[in-house]
Amino acid sequence: MKRIAILLACAAGCASAPRQPSQNEKLDQLAARVVDSPDRSEADRKLDPGRHPKEMLHFLRVQDGIKVLDVGAGPGYTTELIARAVAPGGVVYMQNDPRWLPFLKDALADRFTHPAMKGVVRADVPFDDPVPPDAKDLDLVVMNVIYHDVVNMPVDRAHMNKAIFDALRPGGSYIVIDSSAKDGTGLAETKTLHRIDESVVRDEVQKAGFRLEAESDFLRNPADARDWNASPNAAEKAGKRGTSDRFALRFLKPGA
Repeated sequence: MKRIAILLACAAGCASAPRQPSQNEKLDQLAARVVDSPDRSEADRKLDPGRHPKEMLHFLRVQDGIKVLDVGAGPGYTTELIARAVAPGGVVYMQNDPRWLPFLKDALADRFTHPAMKGVVRADVPFDDPVPPDAKDLDLVVMNVIYHDVVNMPVDRAHMNKAIFDALRPGGSYIVIDSSAKDGTGLAETKTLHRIDESVVRDEVQKAGFRLEAESDFLRNPADARDWNASPNAAEKAGKRGTSDRFALRFLKPGA
């Protein structure tokens, strides 16, 4: 009888224990908390419909305490979202090429008035060597709609991708998001339409040693004819900002 009583008590305890959320549910909860933060700027919120930040953060698999490098961060929309997600124990490095700084001066000054940016480390270093010296064993590197710009500068992309590979811990991820050009166009439309053939990115990044782990369609737009300029200013003027067909690729550094 005593044994039966113990088993019944254990069964009752197990039945009353709350269900633990899955990893996907945890990612969704964190993304919602970050994006819905009441202190986010109105300017950032206006970009949300075209940027799909909740889906992006889920795809990035950001979580408390990790180390992240945002390559080609620009004014910092993505950087701030990641900084909010990895706080309080994580760190985010915000890389911008020095050649961009004259155009970003005012936007960066404003961005760093936001309390959420307090722990972000600026890294004003060139794309050829985009990893600051103290950024080691990174968990995640992100390049959000910038790879085509890197092509245009130009930059030694093989060296850049290898530097990113070396800076990541084994099992770390490199996420590349960009506006897609028509298949087979290669690099022909990086300047004219600010788009890049997805196959080029796949090939170049994997040549650095990465393995393609996953892709997502949260930014896909089958209705996009991919024949118009997807740069922010041109797209804004055309009333199409945030509607370009974009690929999202997650590459993994093997060895975990």
